[in-house]
Amino acid sequence: MPEEAIHPLRRRMVEDMTLRNFDQRTQQAYIRAVRSCCRYCDRTPGELTFEDVRRYQLHLTQSGLAPASINGAMVALRFFFRVTLKRPEALDYIPIARQPQRLPVVLTPDEVARLLQAAPGLKWRTALSVAYGAGLRAAEVVGLKVGDIDSQRMRIRVEQGKGRRDRDALLSPHLLATLRNWWKVARPPVWLFPNRLTSFNAVTPRSLNRAFHVAVRTAGISKPVCLHTLRHCFATHLLEQNVDVRVIQVLLGHKKLETTSVYTHVAAKTLDGIESPLDLLQLRPPPA
Repeated sequence: MPEEAIHPLRRRMVEDMTLRNFDQRTQQAYIRAVRSCCRYCDRTPGELTFEDVRRYQLHLTQSGLAPASINGAMVALRFFFRVTLKRPEALDYIPIARQPQRLPVVLTPDEVARLLQAAPGLKWRTALSVAYGAGLRAAEVVGLKVGDIDSQRMRIRVEQGKGRRDRDALLSPHLLATLRNWWKVARPPVWLFPNRLTSFNAVTPRSLNRAFHVAVRTAGISKPVCLHTLRHCFATHLLEQNVDVRVIQVLLGHKKLETTSVYTHVAAKTLDGIESPLDLLQLRPPPA
């Protein structure tokens, strides 16, 4: 788009986000949210009011959009009003919807093994093994380079993960052997999992997600799972091995311990061996 065709408020909003070091995807999502609100309300950005945003939020809610997606749009509009338009009262006038707290779906170790064995090809089996074996997000898996595998320290270097933070992930002996086998077959020059068309571009999260669902169907798994389920399984299975939750927090790259603590609710061994207070009463069974 030519420089002169960009709306001044859009340019200022982009500058505001750039000053705060927002990544490109976040900037695009924020701009898209403001543009969608303007289109629905038939207003220019400078004409938007809090009442317009309220109507737009009701529209999104009534259309059945997930609360997380609605909140993402509202956070973007809050930024636009609060920072770009210098209207701090946006925090009061643009509410964030409460989201239902659901426990993550987790596969058993046997189900994970079946899923990995059912992956469509060595590349995807290796990539899914990394997702589970190191607890990485999809974007982190496809963003790995050959040089990120540190076999001396048994670590995987994750550069600029979520929140634009670097961290070290776990590299187990079995995962290292799997990666070495993949490297001997493919000899990737830069990206660990190169694109099919050119080895100098990485595969996309979308391609990895497709391979995951092919493996799920082939393995006959009926649980409602997604690619992120492998990360949930990594954390839960570590907890079931009595790994400290604070160690798991570091491995997952979570800022808050509360985010990691959700896995204590789905770890089976957390509940094993616990006696109900009813059992301690030693009452006689009721008559049949």
